Amino acid sequence: MSVDPREFFLIHALSNAVQHNNVPKAGTVLGMLMGKHPEFRSQAKEMSAILAEILKEVEALSPEERVARLEKLAPELLNAKKEKKEKVRELRALKNVGESGVVMRFAPNPSGPLHLGHARAAYLNDYYVRKYGGRYVLRIEDTDPRRVEPENYQLLIDDTKWMGLNITETVYQSDRFPIYYEHGRKLIEMGAAYVCTCDSESFKKLKDAKEECPCRNRSVEDNLAMWEDMLAGKYAEGSVTVRLKTDIAHPDPAMRDFSIFRVVDSPHPKLKDAKVYPMMNLSVVVDDHLLGITHVIRGKDHIANTKRQEYIYNYFGWKQPEYYHYGRMSIGDVVLSTTAMKNGIREGTYTGWDDIHLGTMKAIARRGILPEAIKNAMIDIGVGQTDIQFSWENLFAANKELIDPVVNRYFCVTDPVKCVVKNAPTVTAKALLNPNDESKGYRELKFSGALYADPADLKDVTMVRFKDLFNAKVSANADGTFSLEYSGESLEDARKEKARIVHWLPADDSQIVKCLLRAPDGDKEGFCERSVIKESGKVVQFERVGFARIDSADNEKVVAYFAHH
Repeated sequence: MSVDPREFFLIHALSNAVQHNNVPKAGTVLGMLMGKHPEFRSQAKEMSAILAEILKEVEALSPEERVARLEKLAPELLNAKKEKKEKVRELRALKNVGESGVVMRFAPNPSGPLHLGHARAAYLNDYYVRKYGGRYVLRIEDTDPRRVEPENYQLLIDDTKWMGLNITETVYQSDRFPIYYEHGRKLIEMGAAYVCTCDSESFKKLKDAKEECPCRNRSVEDNLAMWEDMLAGKYAEGSVTVRLKTDIAHPDPAMRDFSIFRVVDSPHPKLKDAKVYPMMNLSVVVDDHLLGITHVIRGKDHIANTKRQEYIYNYFGWKQPEYYHYGRMSIGDVVLSTTAMKNGIREGTYTGWDDIHLGTMKAIARRGILPEAIKNAMIDIGVGQTDIQFSWENLFAANKELIDPVVNRYFCVTDPVKCVVKNAPTVTAKALLNPNDESKGYRELKFSGALYADPADLKDVTMVRFKDLFNAKVSANADGTFSLEYSGESLEDARKEKARIVHWLPADDSQIVKCLLRAPDGDKEGFCERSVIKESGKVVQFERVGFARIDSADNEKVVAYFAHH
């Protein structure tokens, strides 16, 4: 049975527009035709021309008209949209979950605020605590004084609250040093650990040669005495370390007698007199055991640490948690390095932790990305060990799914040019605040002779349809300006002429306000509807521009941060 490509394009463009409240990209609909009807692949150029006409036709329709036409042409697609259930996001089941649920932990260090790199572990752990019940421990790992800044503690707490994590308790490792010291002493008393005074280069040579260092066979009594001297501050940084006895002939050199305590001379903001600091593999094992952690989800770069930590679990006779290691998530085109961010802020390259060129939770929030969107994107990525490239488009799609049904619509014109429309009557345009919720009502824009438009919208056309207003004939002048002449209010005439749909604003200061739209790729200035002022702190959709969060607004100026299309 032959297929009419024009009807195929119209039905699927309408369906997409009704479902997503947005005219689809040409490639989306064209790909559907070519996939279902490969006989048209040899006519790609002709099909693209037909599709371009159809998309213009669909764009000119109001949301109500799109629904009506789809109901007439393909009611089954409209009904399928109405019956569409909320997307269910499910992750693989965890092993060995007890009757009381799970105990998970999220363990950042206070070197800066949370960023996208933290979000995966934070939300995956959160997912399982909500699924199975139990406890979710926020463990702030502040055992490296050189990476700790006092103000960052509150940054972390604020970020976890904004993210909506189901944290049940918060633990600071700096409060637990006596516990780590106690377990360090026990390991020495067992003969499972020793104090090593070899310099790092000498020890590495011996380790690589699978040979014991001279300190390894020191007596327990001597090791305990040296341990007490370490705690008393009698050793300088780099002169001594406590090592765990493992298999000195292990195939992986990283497993051989690794360090579990070291001396650090840098002061800690919460531990002014501390000199001996636990290494991560020791503190993590002690805390995971004593806090009752049942399942650990972390990056596969920790697989070697999981193997190291097994030695400590075995020495104490403790049961290890269930471990799940996910693959590397590459995040391009955004700054995540805490050091780079700090340097950029200090040098004035970035305005602060919430600068939109950064990948911090604060920067993402400033752009109007909801925490639930980040959570959904991370759950969609899952726990697999395959390395992936993080997709900003997937995050934007997850955010649009949440905000599109509820945010208000407004006109915004960037790089505006003022135009007088000859012979045009005074008329008031009415547009729905939100096409998905007619109960929100309409907004009104009164035209009385002149308007602002984007000059790019007036190029290479002979007629435009000013959305919700009227049609106008367009002629380009030699000096680069445009002459406009009123051409009636008939939407049908605009369709017949294949007129471009153009957004506009009245050239009337009582109805508009200056608008600065900030985006990672640069700022744009123009005007927006004055009623946007009341949306300060909220996300809106600037029609045909994109979603944006209104960062600040007064009678003189609106500053908005672009989120996505």
